Amino acid sequence: MTFPRRLRGLAGHVRLTVIVCLVLICGSFASAAMIQMRLDRAHALAQAAAFGERRAQEMATDLATVLDRYRATGAAFASAESSAETSAALSEAGGAALKNIAVLDANGRIVSEMRGAPQGLLPLATGTLEQARGGRAIVASRDASSIAIFFAQENRVVAVQIDPHRLLSPAGMQDGILASPQGQLLALGASWKEAPGAAALALGGARTDSRIVEFDGESRLVSQQRVEGWPLSVGASVRVEDALGAWYGALPLYFFFILGPAFAGAALAVLFVRVFERQAKAWAAVRELRATRPDEARLLVRLADAERRAAEAERAKTRFVSHVSHELRTPLNAIVGFAEAIEVGVYGTPGHPKYAEYAHDISMAGRELNAKLGSVLEFAAIAQPYELPKPFTGSQTVDAAQIARAKLEELAAAAHAHGVKLVVSIPDTGFVRADAALLARILGHLLDNALAYTPKGGTVRLAMRTEARSIVIGVRDTGAGFSSAERAKAGQPFLRFPRPGSPGGMGLGLATAMGLARRMGATLDLSSVPGEGTLAELRLVAAEAAE
Repeated sequence: MTFPRRLRGLAGHVRLTVIVCLVLICGSFASAAMIQMRLDRAHALAQAAAFGERRAQEMATDLATVLDRYRATGAAFASAESSAETSAALSEAGGAALKNIAVLDANGRIVSEMRGAPQGLLPLATGTLEQARGGRAIVASRDASSIAIFFAQENRVVAVQIDPHRLLSPAGMQDGILASPQGQLLALGASWKEAPGAAALALGGARTDSRIVEFDGESRLVSQQRVEGWPLSVGASVRVEDALGAWYGALPLYFFFILGPAFAGAALAVLFVRVFERQAKAWAAVRELRATRPDEARLLVRLADAERRAAEAERAKTRFVSHVSHELRTPLNAIVGFAEAIEVGVYGTPGHPKYAEYAHDISMAGRELNAKLGSVLEFAAIAQPYELPKPFTGSQTVDAAQIARAKLEELAAAAHAHGVKLVVSIPDTGFVRADAALLARILGHLLDNALAYTPKGGTVRLAMRTEARSIVIGVRDTGAGFSSAERAKAGQPFLRFPRPGSPGGMGLGLATAMGLARRMGATLDLSSVPGEGTLAELRLVAAEAAE
């Protein structure tokens, strides 16, 4: 029972548990990557060895053919009468690799030679002579400049001396090697920098073999093959670095496989631990709250609600002050500046045309200031607890069609000044349950917005239709419309959507209209298509016609 308890105790320490799990996961990935690296390395070396063995087999086949040709040349020299013409003909037939041919008696003494006594070969060792009399033998000269093949010919021994570098000079054999089956080195290709030892080249009883030979500064993969009919092995080699070139190129992927999950796991672990700790703190607070007495819990809830309300009020106050301060100071600066210009007589005595222009600007700035103050005060009024006028009891009936026509008459001059056409489609009467003043203010805000955002030559249409239990008043413009992101935010106070050619207000018109609609129990819906305009629909409760 001790081990399960320790496991439960470990699970209670979130950070320690996450660290242990992360170490196990990263260790698993690292182990898998290391195993795959070793398998891929072994596979790359196996492929290189297979390719080297095929090359060594091809080299052994070619070399057996060449040696058989030199044996035939030596046999022809031993059988022919010794003369300068015979030697010259056989020397030409042997090619540049043929250095000399000598015929020896059974005791190894020279009987005849093609180009003088063989250099660095005589006297022959007893074992080599016996091997030659019994079949074939190959030895290297003492100065390692040549090799000689020995074979029996009519109770005599023929020696053919060959330049081994000529044998290994063809393309593809520069990394080749010639050795006896016992590992005695006979010749090296031009690409070798250092000669391997006999133990690395000994084939023993095998016909073919591949092994890695280590040198100071490099390693080579050597593939050897016996030459058919001759006591000789030929090998093809490749640098291990070249054989593993593709494997080295894949090393960054292995490191990414190891380090990628480690970093990702660490980041996710930090994130999950933070989330878990926040949730744990929240649950601890909930448990503590549940453990308190009901009266204490109610006090804590009220305190939290009061703190939330205070924070919201502070944010709203800050936003209100920042917007209103800017909007009100702009026209006031114009009023003060133009008034001072008139007061000090910048353009001389009164009567200059500029004074009339400044007076007009002062008037426009004052009207703008008055409108903005009205918007601010109206929004401030609906932001506070509000009761509808005493006469409005929820069943007051007003003619929405008449209120709409009156509001259109008020805005006709403004529409004409903007170059916007007003289109009306309303019935003679449309009785709804609403407050007449609030309804007029809502329609005024909707029409003001439509006129402000409709370009010159556009159209603002006010239409009214009757549905099952409601009357819908729609105001449609042909302005730029809202994007989907703007549509989601429309109606928030002090939020404006600037458009080219539109003056723009304080961002309170739509917010005030929505607030007034809620006060009356009505709904205000917006729909818009970018580039095609906006439709605002005010849905009111229908009422019976007044008698």
